Amino acid sequence: MPTSKKTKSASGEKTTATKIKKEPIKKEKELVGPKEEGLQYAIYDQEGQEIGKMQLPDGIFGLKRSKSLIHQVAVAQMANARQVLAHTKDRSEVRGGGKKPWRQKGTGRARHGSTRSPLWRGGGVTFGPTKERNFSKKINKKMRRKALLAVLSGKARDNELIVLDKLQLSSSKTKEMIRVVGGLTKIKEDIIRRGALIALIEKDNNVIRAVKNISKFETIGIGSLNVVDILKRKYFVVTKDAVGKIKELFVK
Repeated sequence: MPTSKKTKSASGEKTTATKIKKEPIKKEKELVGPKEEGLQYAIYDQEGQEIGKMQLPDGIFGLKRSKSLIHQVAVAQMANARQVLAHTKDRSEVRGGGKKPWRQKGTGRARHGSTRSPLWRGGGVTFGPTKERNFSKKINKKMRRKALLAVLSGKARDNELIVLDKLQLSSSKTKEMIRVVGGLTKIKEDIIRRGALIALIEKDNNVIRAVKNISKFETIGIGSLNVVDILKRKYFVVTKDAVGKIKELFVK
């Protein structure tokens, strides 16, 4: 509605100014369809035949790649696993040297108090590596979890994820696992050369023992998933039931 307001002009006469109130323009709501949750991914059997599709959750396989975060978590994990082996002894740790080699004055030689001084052959080492060194790094749980999910998302994005219906062996013979690997070559031709990490939803001694004799193939439990082990092998093999377990453990 227009409103009037009395104002004074430069000459002092009263004038009436009309102010028009602008009504807000109502924007029409855009019709947005239901968003598709997850990524459609093929499911294979142990023989390498496609038997269906499943929807991968966006919370695990739909994250953006963060190279700096993945690098930071990977470096911290390798640093925390580092063993401090190199250790040199200083003059207090070397055996012997308790007796003064010769008297302080009157011999014409330089004064010494111990034969285990770093100046002497067989003496201690100055500034050498010791077992007291600490290489550990602290990484927050949220950072570690986000880096893990980012790596899994990268595997799905780069088509390096293989989802199996199930993975069961009747015995722990290596030839049975080789038969399964032969089926996986139908999905990825270079899987034998590049290797794979097989994630198990629960401990299966038959699969674990059968994989041990196959080069570049490893097994890992769902609860032990980490950035370094996943990046070490090109392909990541998981069952469809294990996908739900990963979501239960790592998606908060």
